[in-house]
Amino acid sequence: MEKVKITSDSTCDLSQELIQRYNIGICPIAILLGLDEYHDTVDVDAYKVIDYVKQTGTLPKTAATSIDSYKEYFAKYTDEGYTVIHFNISSKSSSCNNNATMAAKEMKNVYVIDSLSLSTGQGIQIIRAAKLLEEGKSAKEIVDTINADREKVQISFVVDKLDYLQKGGRCNAAKALAAKVMKIHPSIVMQDGSLGLGKKYMGNLSRGCAQYVKDIADECKSYDDSICFVTHSPTDQAVIDLVTEKVKEYFKFEEIIDTTAGSTVTSHCGPNTIGIIFYKK
Repeated sequence: MEKVKITSDSTCDLSQELIQRYNIGICPIAILLGLDEYHDTVDVDAYKVIDYVKQTGTLPKTAATSIDSYKEYFAKYTDEGYTVIHFNISSKSSSCNNNATMAAKEMKNVYVIDSLSLSTGQGIQIIRAAKLLEEGKSAKEIVDTINADREKVQISFVVDKLDYLQKGGRCNAAKALAAKVMKIHPSIVMQDGSLGLGKKYMGNLSRGCAQYVKDIADECKSYDDSICFVTHSPTDQAVIDLVTEKVKEYFKFEEIIDTTAGSTVTSHCGPNTIGIIFYKK
């Protein structure tokens, strides 16, 4: 009988509870705080990223996992007779997927999936893969199903301020200042594996987030009701609670999971970033 191990880069932002529940292997990516190297989920998290930016005024950098490091990581499982299914952040956001794919070509029984997503947009695909494995599907059947459905993932976030996007070169200073003065909270949408600007919400963050959830509900009338992630960087609990309540009001999900985003999303978008993630039909 085929033994299958599902693994992922730490960019999937799954909680320890979910990782343990579905027996997911996690390969931490490197985070550079100045000259010091840390590893996501091991010795750096979103809170440490925010503290670093406050102290230095500069953003952390991420370092793609090398081909040799992926080979070493996969070998831990293939040497024990497992077929590995590994998930990466979108290939349009990082070279991790390319490196993992190159490593897999030099090995046997390793499948690499380009999630075309990030954070729990990647994580929700992993959960689906784990459930397919529990149903007795083969590694190839799982990979084919995930690849066929990955573009159906609804993933977007509302960003409180544009400071981090400005520091990262994704927004100029004038736009960042204007957004701050006018209290504009843009949504960031993942489409075809790339991040783009969605709707803009004015006023306080809570009001904007409430409208954001309604807009998503209006756009996604047909959806997989099994699971929804409410994923956020360190955010005011009142905002998290409001978004969760609005999700319950506009949708009928069997399970709503509150998840704190890791170092990658927080490095790009900053604190008080929140979004909802689920599969569209």
